[in-house]
Amino acid sequence: MLTDAVTPEDLRHAMGHFATGVTVITARDAAGAPVGTTANAVTSLSLDPPLILACFARESLTLAHVREHGAFAVNVLASHHADASTAFAKRGAAEAWQLVEHRDGRTNSPRVHDAIAVLDCVVEQRLPGGDHEILIGRVVDVEAAGGAPLVYWRGAYANLERAA
Repeated sequence: MLTDAVTPEDLRHAMGHFATGVTVITARDAAGAPVGTTANAVTSLSLDPPLILACFARESLTLAHVREHGAFAVNVLASHHADASTAFAKRGAAEAWQLVEHRDGRTNSPRVHDAIAVLDCVVEQRLPGGDHEILIGRVVDVEAAGGAPLVYWRGAYANLERAA
């Protein structure tokens, strides 16, 4: 039997070598105020039906509001959104909303202005995942504007520019 010899620090360091896109997952709290958190543990799960997977730390305030709201939006950030990403990564992130314009999507979840893509989802399933909770969202609306994505790699933001 294998032992648990890999530390959280080891895993974080190794996974830091895997470049990821950066998103802000948004929803509404019970009073209707916008909430959001930066996330890079997001991926496509199924094309038919249209499902995505998003992972939240169990203590995430946004996760608690997504559970109540029953829906969320995944906003794929553009290269110019680094400051917003950093702000949404902080617990409580209310001031982050001052850095982005937004409007409501189909699920009433905020859509970040100038995001290169937005996926509006309803919560389909919740699963345990260690110190995280895995949400499977059924995509009910999409919007794709294009542009250069914000990328996170080896502990820092990077820009990925590609010729058209």
